[in-house]
Amino acid sequence: MGDAWQRFTREVAAKDETDARHTLLSDLGSKHRIPRKLVRMKTVAAIRPDEVTDDVVRHRLGGAK
Repeated sequence: MGDAWQRFTREVAAKDETDARHTLLSDLGSKHRIPRKLVRMKTVAAIRPDEVTDDVVRHRLGGAK
């Protein structure tokens, strides 16, 4: 890994784009010890509840499996 950038996609439950960005940065920092200044977000997009694939996010949105 080292100096290489790694692309990824993550689903989070959030009220708005700012909250989604904060939640993602907080999760990455606590789980992987990545400083916020090293994370680049290319896009943040809302998805419909029926498009959610993450079970934790689906549960937070109040949906069933």
